[in-house]
Amino acid sequence: MQSVRFPRSRAEAIACDAEDPLAEARAHFNLPDDVTYLVGHSLGPPAMSALEALRRVGEHDWATGLVGSWNAAGWIDLPTVVGARVARLIGVPPTAVSVCDSVSINLFKLAGALLSSGTVARRIIVENGEFPTDQYILERLSTLQQADFVRADPGAGLDSLSGGGILVRSLVDYRTAAIADVKAVEQAAQRQGAVVIWDLSHATGIVDLRLEAWGARYAVGCSYKYLNGGPGAPAFLYVHPDHVDVLQTPLAGWLGHARPFAFEPTYDPADGVSRFVAGTPPILSLATFNGALDVFDGLSLRHLHDKAQALGDLCLAAFDRLGLETSSPPIGHPRGGHVTLRHPDGYAISRALAEQGYQTDFRPRDTIRFGMSPLFLRYVDVWDMSEALEDILLTRAYEDPRFAVKSKVT
Repeated sequence: MQSVRFPRSRAEAIACDAEDPLAEARAHFNLPDDVTYLVGHSLGPPAMSALEALRRVGEHDWATGLVGSWNAAGWIDLPTVVGARVARLIGVPPTAVSVCDSVSINLFKLAGALLSSGTVARRIIVENGEFPTDQYILERLSTLQQADFVRADPGAGLDSLSGGGILVRSLVDYRTAAIADVKAVEQAAQRQGAVVIWDLSHATGIVDLRLEAWGARYAVGCSYKYLNGGPGAPAFLYVHPDHVDVLQTPLAGWLGHARPFAFEPTYDPADGVSRFVAGTPPILSLATFNGALDVFDGLSLRHLHDKAQALGDLCLAAFDRLGLETSSPPIGHPRGGHVTLRHPDGYAISRALAEQGYQTDFRPRDTIRFGMSPLFLRYVDVWDMSEALEDILLTRAYEDPRFAVKSKVT
């Protein structure tokens, strides 16, 4: 358990905001005055540095530099330049990360490369509670590679490692926000001759990650949640330098070639993790993501996680006071950057909150997720949201039929 202080009154919330070492980070975001944004775990808001980078790359580099900007503006090197900045946030060497493609494609490439390497048993293991895209990609890959596909019960992935293979696991559960014990999982996998690919999508930018120190060798992750890279921003891929040179990506793309501008007819992989770059980097979104990372310069990852914990504890205390159910780790226990409320009318409640300016998201069947992004959320914001939630429940305002109408994106 952790002993992170959280406020017990609105006055204490205001006092915590006054003492917050991250308080100045809020000024980097231009959020609407009438919105409390509790969805940073799903899509982070734009930092002004990200929007400025987008304007610069569009209006200057592309508009005036044209094709010459691949050299003059350093576009060609962005996957590794931005990868080095991500590497600091996940605790690995700066040359071990490349920013490219999507989480789904990176997972396909990395798991496929491991299956073909001959270094692990041809088995892929995924738990039924994992994020859906991970399950879909891995099942299809196992079919294409004629590898065994094992669906484990939630929490039982490690029990399936006795036969070796590849376990894919989220470091932070996308529904509950429970945090995996990376070091223990890695040690268990290595005893069985197995490997783990970590999905860091709900962990990067919110958890004080130390992957190399914990023994993690492979990971993928997205950039549009706590890293605020923008909708559809490119993902990243990590391979420990000691293992990368034996891996061959199943998607051998042009810019993963050792000499892409030699235009050779056969594939020769680039050194290091750059071999996993498949297609042309999406420069507009990659440059935007690079600008978003400016917000993290000089910040302590421990401060980020501590504040997220305290905000989450504050929210959970309100749920407890109101007699509400959560599936998240309880107050004082480590978790990622969101907390959950379970209610049979969860969707309608989330819509009623949104009407009052408190944006959340909903996951079937009954889960509202509240993102506790520490860069821009204040303690008083979470306190006021809890009071709005109490009023919605007491008045049963969520029973208005308009709140039951579902949008495509929830």
